Amino acid sequence: MASENPFHSIFKTLERPDGGEFGKYYSLPDLNDPRIDKLPYSIRILLESAIRNCDEFQVKNRDVEKILDWENSAPKQVEIPFKPARVLLQDFTGVPAVVDLACMRDAMNKLGGDSNKINPLVPVDLVIDHSVQVDVARSENAVQANMELEFQRNRERFAFLKWGSNAFHNMLVVPPGSGIVHQVNLEYLARVVFNTNGVLYPDSVVGTDSHTTMIDGLGVAGWGVGGIEAEAAMLGQPMSMVLPGVVGFKLTGKLRDGVTATDLVLTVTQMLRKHGVVGKFVEFHGEGMRELSLADRATIANMSPEYGATMGFFPVDHVTLQYLKLTGRSDDTVAMIESYLRANKMFIDYNEPQSEIVYSSCLELKLEDVEPCISGPKRPHDRVPIKEMKADWHACLDNRVGFKGFAIPKEAQNKVVDFDFHGTPAQLRHGDVVIAAITSCTNTSNPSVMLGAALVAKKACELGLEVKPWIKTSLAPGSGVVTKYLQKSGLQKYLNQLGFNIVGYGCTTCIGNSGDIDEAVALAIADNDMVAAAVLSGNRNFEGRVHPLTRANYLASPPLVVAYALAGTVDIDFETEPIGTGKDGKQIFFRDIWPSNNEVAEVVQASVLPDMFKATYQAITKGNSMWNQLSVPSGTLYAWDPKSTYIHEPPYFKDMTMSPPGPHSVRNAYCLLNFGDSITTDHISPAGSIHKDSPAAKYLMERGVDRRDFNSYGSRRGNDEIMARGTFANIRIVNKLLGGEVGPKTIHVPSGETLSVFDVAMKYNSDGQDTVILAGAEYGSGSSRDWAAKGPKLLGVKAVIAKSFERIHRSNLVGMGIVPLCFKAGEDAETLGLTGHEQYNIELPSNVGEIKPGQDVTVVTNNGKSFSCTLRFDTEVELAYFNHGGILQYVIRNLIGSK
Repeated sequence: MASENPFHSIFKTLERPDGGEFGKYYSLPDLNDPRIDKLPYSIRILLESAIRNCDEFQVKNRDVEKILDWENSAPKQVEIPFKPARVLLQDFTGVPAVVDLACMRDAMNKLGGDSNKINPLVPVDLVIDHSVQVDVARSENAVQANMELEFQRNRERFAFLKWGSNAFHNMLVVPPGSGIVHQVNLEYLARVVFNTNGVLYPDSVVGTDSHTTMIDGLGVAGWGVGGIEAEAAMLGQPMSMVLPGVVGFKLTGKLRDGVTATDLVLTVTQMLRKHGVVGKFVEFHGEGMRELSLADRATIANMSPEYGATMGFFPVDHVTLQYLKLTGRSDDTVAMIESYLRANKMFIDYNEPQSEIVYSSCLELKLEDVEPCISGPKRPHDRVPIKEMKADWHACLDNRVGFKGFAIPKEAQNKVVDFDFHGTPAQLRHGDVVIAAITSCTNTSNPSVMLGAALVAKKACELGLEVKPWIKTSLAPGSGVVTKYLQKSGLQKYLNQLGFNIVGYGCTTCIGNSGDIDEAVALAIADNDMVAAAVLSGNRNFEGRVHPLTRANYLASPPLVVAYALAGTVDIDFETEPIGTGKDGKQIFFRDIWPSNNEVAEVVQASVLPDMFKATYQAITKGNSMWNQLSVPSGTLYAWDPKSTYIHEPPYFKDMTMSPPGPHSVRNAYCLLNFGDSITTDHISPAGSIHKDSPAAKYLMERGVDRRDFNSYGSRRGNDEIMARGTFANIRIVNKLLGGEVGPKTIHVPSGETLSVFDVAMKYNSDGQDTVILAGAEYGSGSSRDWAAKGPKLLGVKAVIAKSFERIHRSNLVGMGIVPLCFKAGEDAETLGLTGHEQYNIELPSNVGEIKPGQDVTVVTNNGKSFSCTLRFDTEVELAYFNHGGILQYVIRNLIGSK
């Protein structure tokens, strides 16, 4: 059991300059260990946490030594525990987390425990930002209209979250219409340094959204985890993690004129994806840091999931402190933050000599080498320089279907489709833009690119350029501050003139909440098999994500989103071809509307003011009339409504007893799905709209829900029945069992029937048959979605055999009791001659003590094939979860057993 902290001797007082004290803290310098000066700053945060929480029970002295000896221990993939300071949720991922907490309270009750032990033990912030859709666009009334529709669709789940904010202690819920979770975190929620009961320690956060990493730009260690891991962290359980390698990324020089932070981040993303940083921290340093604003850093940090890193970390320096003051943090708070971080060797001062930090590997980028670019058409790390875009687009039309191809026959590439748009003759070609959205946390926190977009709009309007009326344009700011500075600059009217009216405050197009495109446009695309394009300032452009009808999706800076909207197509060379014709009949080129860096900087300086942040966040938790009028039930146990199609009690704890079930082998399992490489959580997890012919739609219609009220999968994440039916329901999914057919179906091997994935899974379940999934490399890359693991669990999947896994998804599979196995190097289903029509046997010891992390396991098929795989339980704690049937069951049994 826990004992007194062995590091009490280094528990020191931090004094104020005036003779008072800020508080007490665990002093790293007082360890008198020369290794500390060589540690990356990101690792020092892990070290401080281990020292502060060391009790020789959850965190042991030997864990501290592993971190101190990071240079030697990290290459050995050693396990350490980590206790984050807080947890961050958004509503899509937050609803199932709160559902699980409510369900855990019931389970505690049934097992005779104290249900009030199920309560967040660290601060939990939940920002409702993922439910707004762009139903109304290009309208002065769009914000109000979209919010009214948002509340109509989501009243029940919003009321549930409001209940949770009252029923659970230590939980703050930020109401809808406030902004994007990561920008609210950056501008308001982040502490940078905590002062809890007089004890000072670094802010750190895990979030149920993979882009939690945005906060790394502020020097706060944060990254995305699965909802199940986040719930354990809320309940005081240490996170088990492999001590990561740290890639040092040196920045030098200065960005050239006309180059944006988005261009930089897309360049960094491509470099790091190529270098290979999955499971690692990336730490940015170098004299080029002086040239990067905090917002630029946050833009880079936000994209960590796209380059595959756990974190993209920027240590706290003078730029960080300036930003804290800009965003309304008090002078006393900023003084405390600086004093603490300096005293504990966690502050970097570029005016002083730097200690020689050791990194696992190093990269360097000269900022002047960055050039304007976009990424696409299907992946965020497929960067295309703007000057090469036209040629790249034509290559994509030619290429066979893949990440860079659409396989459009030569004779069809110049097809022109005539259609009628509300009485106006219109035409559509391959590559025409039908959605142009300034959205997502990546860029809307950055005043330079937001005001840059507004300057592009101003120049375009003055020259007489217009955006075609059938292009769905939208602007979804990350916080109310953006609106304030766009209005103060006098530039919002030009964005409105081009159709970029504000549509709401939240994550919209980037997560598929783009809303419908005009029916005439939709028919022109669908009836003629056109490759229509979307251009958005987001971070994700995977297939089927933005909109079902936009097969080409490009990530771009906000100014470029405006430029491509004006051009109306991605099939353009901005250098040589005009973007349009002005009011005097003169051809207007890209260079005519592009602002200089100085123009942008002047507007930012004059328009972005500290009072805007203070005014916005003083009122943020007060909500709005629609939120405040929601009536919610009282009581600490939730009254489940069996008729609800939004909130449903999940079956995870059905028949649960105090005795762990122990490890399970997999016997005579059929292959539910057989995948190639790069299957993302967008392919696995229910997302976007609910298709009218899907099992989820059938479920809703059987319960009297009209099609217009289906809403999205994301909004119904609190109902396991719908989410199970939406698992693997992506319309672009490629399952080798179907022999080239694309779509959310699979084969029931015993009968040979082709049915929806859900229906096949249920046939196997009713017959008592185990199932497995075969997959290629990077299985589960993308967002940190808990339903990408919960869904397969509910479908009855017992194991996934892949070439490699994305970090968060593998962890989530373990948390749900699914066995992750990796093929040996150089092997996969294809090289082993596996078709997916076999039955699979995976024998594991019945005693969890006989299983070792990373051990070899033999898989045998019913047709005589036998091959060895690596068992990807990476830590002893993960084995404990597996023994208990999952992480939530483990937590419940431990809490009941604790005093």
